[in-house]
Amino acid sequence: MGKFVVIIGTQWGDEGKGKIVDLLTERAAAVARFQGGHNAGHTLVIGGHKTILSLIPSGILREQVRCFIGNGVVLSLEALLAESQMLIDKGVPVFERLRISPNCPLILPSHIVLDQARERARGLNAIGTTGRGIGPAYEDKVARRAVRVADLFRRDRFAAKLGEVLDFHNFVLQHYFRLPTVDFQKTLEQQLAMSEKIESLVTDVTLALSTLRRADANVLFEGAQGAMLDVDLGTYPYVTSSNTTASFAGTGTGLGPRAFDYVIGIVKAYTTRVGGGPFPTELFDEHGEHLSRVGHEFGSVTGRRRRCGWFDSVALRRAIVNSSVSGLCITKLDVLDGLETIRICTGYRSGAELSAEPPLFADAFADVEPVYEELPGWKESTAGIRAYDALPGAARGYLERVQELVGVPLDLISTGPDRDHTIVLRAPFADPGPSAL
Repeated sequence: MGKFVVIIGTQWGDEGKGKIVDLLTERAAAVARFQGGHNAGHTLVIGGHKTILSLIPSGILREQVRCFIGNGVVLSLEALLAESQMLIDKGVPVFERLRISPNCPLILPSHIVLDQARERARGLNAIGTTGRGIGPAYEDKVARRAVRVADLFRRDRFAAKLGEVLDFHNFVLQHYFRLPTVDFQKTLEQQLAMSEKIESLVTDVTLALSTLRRADANVLFEGAQGAMLDVDLGTYPYVTSSNTTASFAGTGTGLGPRAFDYVIGIVKAYTTRVGGGPFPTELFDEHGEHLSRVGHEFGSVTGRRRRCGWFDSVALRRAIVNSSVSGLCITKLDVLDGLETIRICTGYRSGAELSAEPPLFADAFADVEPVYEELPGWKESTAGIRAYDALPGAARGYLERVQELVGVPLDLISTGPDRDHTIVLRAPFADPGPSAL
């Protein structure tokens, strides 16, 4: 019997979701993106060759896999066509495999200008957005003034809606930020010209997915960013502009909650985050330098250096609750190779109080100190190992302690960037059964 499986990041993003989606699509009929925009960065390494995707689902490299962009995604036509061309140049027939919901809100040039202007105006209080217009596009969606993909194919309606939204954007740009306005006619013609190239991709994504459900097909739902960046449940206001937790897989594709069978949470063997905001286990010593250097911790989309810290089981336990995580995949275990000791955050201390739960407000994180448990490291290399028993004893001890602390079984362990550098303890598309740990 087929399964609908949701894959999400359980930290602050950059956990390595793309590799796992690509790996699991070997047994999938389709992959669907359900939120975010081209601010995502999913890196796939296959046979040593790297492909970085920011918008198109990570199953696109699989010949038998259909790829969908759901209504919960904000869509930049320019980014979509550029990424499609990059893949076509590599021999990937994108337009045969990809389909897009007509209900996706568009990211317009004015959204990008607004996004960047706001970040500059915030100065030291900048959130750390990618500056790609994601937030302003979601704002227009909630304000019910968004221009959507379906509007592109009726010129008069598109022009009217574009004029309305540009009037609003340009008023803000001119009178609040004191910046030049965005030209209506130029924007109109550019968007319509690009729309001709994607018209054949537009389809009823909800109907396509529900048909796959009735056919007992395996489908993966690919999230972007991480659970701690959820606009409702993350470290607000230092969050992204969409819901990154598993429940949005339904809203972002038009399916109901009973459509889904399993949730895989992707988590690094340590913790990273990009941009501003609280980070209790952040390191500024030689250990942080090791994680950054060995883990190549730079954003695949922005190139920004990621902040690095020890594994935080407190934040992870909350993410597990928020997304009903069924099983975990730990990535980048090999980055810990060579460390004498390794720490895991098991609680937060605020004054005399010790808590095993994270603060509810971002400001409260400033008052907490992480409480650590120390475990022995290992000198042996774990890079590329594909069997659990072949891991060093201390590495197995670390993984088993993580599983014990968070109360969710480990399904997969990634020991390197390549598709094949993975230990499979439980196969999500098979009968899960008990974890091998």
